[in-house]
Amino acid sequence: MKKKFVDYPLLVTKNKSVSLFYPHIPKNAKKAVSKVLSGRWLGQGPLVDKFEKIFSKKFCSNLPVVAVGAGTDALHLSYILSDIKKDDEVICPVFTCTATNIPLLYIGAKIKFADIDPETLNISVDHVEKLITKKTKAIVFVNYGGLICNLEKLNYLAKKHKILLIQDAAQSLGAKFNQKSIAKLADFTIFSFQAIKHITSGDGGALCIKNKRLVDKALRIRWFGIDRIKKQGGTWENDITEIGYKYQLTDIGATLLIESMKEFNQIKKHRNQIYNTYLNNINQNHKIKCLIEKDKKKDPVMWLFTILSPHKDMIQKYLRGKNIETNQVHFRNDRYKIFKKFINKNKFINMDKLQDNYLVLPMHTNMSINDAVKVSKHINHVLNKIKTK
Repeated sequence: MKKKFVDYPLLVTKNKSVSLFYPHIPKNAKKAVSKVLSGRWLGQGPLVDKFEKIFSKKFCSNLPVVAVGAGTDALHLSYILSDIKKDDEVICPVFTCTATNIPLLYIGAKIKFADIDPETLNISVDHVEKLITKKTKAIVFVNYGGLICNLEKLNYLAKKHKILLIQDAAQSLGAKFNQKSIAKLADFTIFSFQAIKHITSGDGGALCIKNKRLVDKALRIRWFGIDRIKKQGGTWENDITEIGYKYQLTDIGATLLIESMKEFNQIKKHRNQIYNTYLNNINQNHKIKCLIEKDKKKDPVMWLFTILSPHKDMIQKYLRGKNIETNQVHFRNDRYKIFKKFINKNKFINMDKLQDNYLVLPMHTNMSINDAVKVSKHINHVLNKIKTK
């Protein structure tokens, strides 16, 4: 008999409540936005260009960056620039936000879902290797919650089979591998600035492109297929030779992101402190398992703190009673009808085993270290009431 899933509505924010997510608004946000509102450019203007340069230097080792309206836009652009066409095979994680995989439906590509790594909930590289065929065009992978995928093995497979790597880094902004930006280890890396990400523009995204020859095309596709630079330079008579989209970031969003990047070191420190506070307080409890970054080569900036426990529902119910919000955040994509034709009789052994056991705890800059200690105490309290056989 299939286990009934427990749903809870969003928690009403009160003084003593601890929400699962909360947007980080930089201290100079109002002043910066007010300045934009008093000027000429509200849409894509000079601040978008400025943001791209700062972001490239800070997070992408000076690789080209194209700012867009959402992380989903960045994913779609990366798939187009990868020349993924109808019926091309693309290996993707079965466990992720649907935004990772939905743009492939726009194109008509054949999605081949890969199982999870039970230690991180990231894509299983062993399963990826089994799924590769002569028709495989790209591998898409997500750094779940900030935990970095096995980049060395993925790059080995990509080089061996001459296929592209597309990294969804929506949850791993600022992460490094061997002291270098993770953007250097994929052909395309996308970032999200949706409301609850590390930094936000309300909604927004960025695409980092390793092949510099593709940048001009990315800029055209971002804006209806029009060469915007020529047009603004006075060349109004032009042709459109490729399908484009309205995927640009605005100057209002860019100024929020520029201000947020000034505070990123504090954001990273605070988020990782909360992560470590949870680890120090609940990781010793044998009735749960915490997802941990064990590879010393990796320097993550954590976005989620996830626990695994067969007592997940009991923990969530107890914490809700204490005005603490928790949830699962993402669900396995093979449960959605839109992906039904890609499933057939595929089995995802690890996903099947853990699908009812994972729970995300609150972690954001609007909560204190003491809040994390309080959440930890409640978790230990409810788990200690459970008798083990």
